[in-house]
Amino acid sequence: MWESICLTLMATAGNNIGKVLQKKGTVILPPLSFKLKVISAYISNKLWVVGFLMDISGAILMLRALSQAPVSVIQPVSGCGLAILCVFSHFYLKEVMNALDWVGIALAGAGTIGVGFGGEEQNGSIVSLFHLPLMGFSVALLFALLDTWLRIYKRRRQDQELMHSEVIEEIIFGLESGILFGMASVISKMGFVFSEQGFSKIVVPICISISICCSATGFVYQTRGLKHGRAIVVSTCAAVASIVTGVLAGMLALGEHMPTSPVARVTLLLGWLFIILGVILLVSSTRLMALLPRPIRRHLRSNLEKNQNLRRSGSVRAKDPSPSAVIQASTLHHLVTSPAKEKA
Repeated sequence: MWESICLTLMATAGNNIGKVLQKKGTVILPPLSFKLKVISAYISNKLWVVGFLMDISGAILMLRALSQAPVSVIQPVSGCGLAILCVFSHFYLKEVMNALDWVGIALAGAGTIGVGFGGEEQNGSIVSLFHLPLMGFSVALLFALLDTWLRIYKRRRQDQELMHSEVIEEIIFGLESGILFGMASVISKMGFVFSEQGFSKIVVPICISISICCSATGFVYQTRGLKHGRAIVVSTCAAVASIVTGVLAGMLALGEHMPTSPVARVTLLLGWLFIILGVILLVSSTRLMALLPRPIRRHLRSNLEKNQNLRRSGSVRAKDPSPSAVIQASTLHHLVTSPAKEKA
């Protein structure tokens, strides 16, 4: 189990950090196209190449992790990608982190350890063909309800001639994209389980292809939410929905179950909870800091400035408020780039 968790952490680190390096590398590059000059420019850019190779390596490692451990363990642990990205940005990109960022990282780390201990007693997955139509119907019904809810609020917003997106629209787009990201991991895992049960080996690439389609569709939904909505709401809903979907679908569709030992069960549940809370804090720490009483904010800010002065060797760069960080490297094919923070 610990080997799979380590593989997942390495995979999600490669996905997140790789995409950030690719973005930094493309700052001086033209838009990607099939022109020979453009392709040569990308290949000759070392930063972009390193980021691309890290992203691909993360995808391969995630496949390996999914083939060894239950998706109800892999999916929550992959949510720690944001914590890894924050640490990388702090030490390598010299980005400033506040106290809540460090609390979120600590919660995500503690949650990972809890999932590792609690998930050790889980047995292998057994997929029942009768569960697959039920899972597909449940996801389709959930999306139908969310889309109906979205249409109602859009019609209401048009009738009232409101120009800005309502919070309910941001939540729905975030939930829909997160559900698709979570299902991508479940479907990939399903291919390995079918192969272990004696089905043809062709089911593995088929399931991986379907997983890629789910991730790409999730990217579209998340992009629609980020275009007009607030990144903090869309990103938080997507992150939490991806973890919850992976856990529930893994248990209902893949036959995964809770540990038999009460201690292991509690440890696993606490691990899931800590990871979710850590992700929420990392996404919304800037906004939450603004809600704290002014004396506490001043105290935390003064401590942060002291720490930055001690470690500053050059100029310290503030956080980039643009959509650059990747939240959910939660699946092996995550194509999403969404904001790590939204400035207050």
